[in-house]
Amino acid sequence: MDIGEFREKVFAAGTRSGLGEMEIYVSRSENFRVRVFQKEIDDYSLSVEQGVGFRADYRGKVGYAYVETLDEESVNVLVEGAKANAQIIDSDDEIQFFAGSPAYPDVSTYDETLNRVSPQEKIEFTKALEAEAFAADPRVSMVNWAMTGSAQSEVHIANTKGLDQHFIRNGAYSFISAVAREKDAVKTAARFFVDHDWRRFDAKKLAQEAVHEATSLLGATSLESGNYRALLRHDVANDLLATFSSVFSAEAVQKGLSLLGGKMGQQIASPLVNITDDPLLSNMGASRPFDGEGVAARTKKVVEQGQLTTFLHNLKTAKKDGIASTGNASRASFKSPVGISPTNFFIESGGTEYVDLVKKLGDGIIIIDVQGLHSGANPVSGDFSLGAYGYLVEKGQIVRAVEQITVAGNFFRLLESVEEIGADLEFGSLGQGGHFGSPSLLIRELSIAGM
Repeated sequence: MDIGEFREKVFAAGTRSGLGEMEIYVSRSENFRVRVFQKEIDDYSLSVEQGVGFRADYRGKVGYAYVETLDEESVNVLVEGAKANAQIIDSDDEIQFFAGSPAYPDVSTYDETLNRVSPQEKIEFTKALEAEAFAADPRVSMVNWAMTGSAQSEVHIANTKGLDQHFIRNGAYSFISAVAREKDAVKTAARFFVDHDWRRFDAKKLAQEAVHEATSLLGATSLESGNYRALLRHDVANDLLATFSSVFSAEAVQKGLSLLGGKMGQQIASPLVNITDDPLLSNMGASRPFDGEGVAARTKKVVEQGQLTTFLHNLKTAKKDGIASTGNASRASFKSPVGISPTNFFIESGGTEYVDLVKKLGDGIIIIDVQGLHSGANPVSGDFSLGAYGYLVEKGQIVRAVEQITVAGNFFRLLESVEEIGADLEFGSLGQGGHFGSPSLLIRELSIAGM
């Protein structure tokens, strides 16, 4: 049964059963992944997930249900399931069914040429990725990860108030992790690349970047504890932004789980800092024309010149604050309730090249990786204490690699202490919480604990 026919059958059955406003959310995703180890395919997977989430009003309460097939039996399962669920809901929150925005943006989210790249081409690319890593340096003893994947997802949302929207999105990624060995020293480094344009995938470049970093860390030692000027490389700044992004959610603010509550319009970061949420970027990982409730997507500056200008809202949180939704309603899948998440969420680039940031650092430390973000970071307080490694810099020159250190600080104070922003904005891997990006950040001071 096609989606249009299924929708009409569900709405008709719901009306006969006494349901009020109704909404269906249909999603379908195809995921491909191949991993190569020692020239052989070590893991190969191709999966498809499809289903329908259903919300319906019954006597003033909204019930939920979902199914994984679009057939006659599923029609009754959805209707009766949502009706039963509505009768046991305790929440007094009023759920809104959105009739649709006046207009929807034209967003580039799908590349047809990527869809024509065969699994064999992706396998050959992954084998070349592993081979290029071994060829890059004789000290490479192992490539523990060489992986390539692609994904395609399709979303339909419709309700009885007239909303009816659809989009399709695809993308690909590649990941490599190389191990370098010299005498008793062993170091690992990784690189990740994501894009919609298969022509931009360069196995040699990606492999050489991972190998160069792994070999540069051989012979790393710790350093004395103290407060250091620090340069957070773009991927580290990205990880921190992603970890603490929930503080910008209106739901977290309304529940008292964000220290940004009550700070709208205030200075919360260095005047150099601009943070943007942009679902309209062409062919980016979280680009979309509408959100999980059918609200038209739009670009918004969350922090402008250090000043907090908006939180991220869905319809429920927006109504509580008496404003319009920012179009950030999210659904992890058709099985999930509506939440809030960023889209393409990033710190905007500055004008300083990375090599010049190193010079401006003077005497300090470059942090190129942090570990333990899930256990060593508290999104509510903003505090973090993380294992890290990087490079010691003296008089604007890298002098040696550094390991066995812990970097500690607070995300809010870190934003305030940004002294310079790089021109090297990059986005990391795409997660359920959004697609995050950042340039490198020069920080006035961070606490470093060494040996």
